[in-house]
Amino acid sequence: MHSTKPNSRHALLLRIAALIFFGASASFSLHAQSPAAQSGKPVDLKALLMAPVDLTRPENLSYSSSVGSEEKASAEDFDMGMGAGQPPPRRPYARRTNYSDRTHNADGSNKYTFVVGGGFTVPAGATGKDLGISWKFQGGGGYNFNKKFGVILQYDYDKFGLTSGNLARQYARYTSLNLVDQNGRPVSFAGLDGSSHIWSITLNPIYHFYQSDALGAYVVGGGGFYRKLTNFTLPQTGVYCDFFGFCYQFTQNQTFDHYSNNAGGVNGGIGFTYRFSRFASEKIFAEARYVWVDNSQSANSVDGLYPENNNRTGYFPVTVGIRW
Repeated sequence: MHSTKPNSRHALLLRIAALIFFGASASFSLHAQSPAAQSGKPVDLKALLMAPVDLTRPENLSYSSSVGSEEKASAEDFDMGMGAGQPPPRRPYARRTNYSDRTHNADGSNKYTFVVGGGFTVPAGATGKDLGISWKFQGGGGYNFNKKFGVILQYDYDKFGLTSGNLARQYARYTSLNLVDQNGRPVSFAGLDGSSHIWSITLNPIYHFYQSDALGAYVVGGGGFYRKLTNFTLPQTGVYCDFFGFCYQFTQNQTFDHYSNNAGGVNGGIGFTYRFSRFASEKIFAEARYVWVDNSQSANSVDGLYPENNNRTGYFPVTVGIRW
């Protein structure tokens, strides 16, 4: 009977030795191919793992596998049908931002507007023969349909002086009729004085044709009701007594003759605005208009003592104020 145990042991040992030899050969080959092995320096795995990757270097951006190279080529050759060098079109917004609420329009402008201001009045044309430069007041409120167009209901009080020629003509009328003042004395030219004013309520559309963060420009015009009044005054002497019983004599001008005329009229002009901040709703404005009032003969002008009050009136009001 033959024994095979020693032969089996020898075969097993030979196989183990062969595996060890091939493993050592493979390790030596990989070590020889690495840069660290070629330079004779040991490999620092910690330093290699913590080193930053330079994405600007082509070798760090390229794919290492054949599959990655194919994907890269497919991405570079991808075409949406726009042609070379043409980016795909941008997607438009479905709608613009809407700020609409109880006090604001969809474009962010205030729905309600208010104005207050003052300035001076300059008679124009034939009106300048009777009336002189004086002051004015303006106030009103309205509605803005958007940031460009609105409408304002406006009250104006436009004051005028009387020219010396106008006073001289009126003095001649008084003396021709032998009129006397409240004290029974003849009218004196030295003390004769007077003034005129027009108050009006008008509806005025306004259009802002230029707007920036700070500056703006607009045109405005409208029409409505105008009431023209002229008062003539003479100095009158009176007595004033205070709380302690002391009485003083004083002289002041008092109205002794009055005329009025109601008529329709129109106006139009241009204005400019300035605001201190793009987020502020308040604006300083300055505007100039031309006003024309269709005055005509009125029953208030008794015996034709002051027919000039019935003449058509034209003047330039210049106003500076604030809008919000």
